[in-house]
Amino acid sequence: MQIASLYLWSKAFHLIFMVTWFAGLFYLPRLFIYHAEADDQLSRNRFHLMEKRLFIIMTIGACLTVIFGLILIYINTGIERQVWFQMKFILIIGLIFFHLKCWYWINKLYNGFKTKNTKNLRLFNEIPVFFLLSIVILAILKPL
Repeated sequence: MQIASLYLWSKAFHLIFMVTWFAGLFYLPRLFIYHAEADDQLSRNRFHLMEKRLFIIMTIGACLTVIFGLILIYINTGIERQVWFQMKFILIIGLIFFHLKCWYWINKLYNGFKTKNTKNLRLFNEIPVFFLLSIVILAILKPL
């Protein structure tokens, strides 16, 4: 396979798995809100199972996004010296931290956290939007 073809295939899979990852990042915090507001144990158990399964799927998406991203970096030598890429890389580190914070919330809710005031979870639910907009704008426009 030619290097140009490998680059394009890697970019395609990088984007496909990024979409998978973000789909989970958008939906999982919404499940946290429903879970925290649930009044009965059957519902809480159902939400926990849904959260665990979604977390597994989005973790696979995250890992494959990173793997194909590393292939793109390997092929596109010198990209790591560009400011837009360095900013994107910092945002990806933040996104991984957010991903791990989702695992924290899965465990916190499983261990009995329950509230009717879900304001903080609702704010948490909006964080992936900031990451998606910032990362896509940096990757497409390369403003810096």
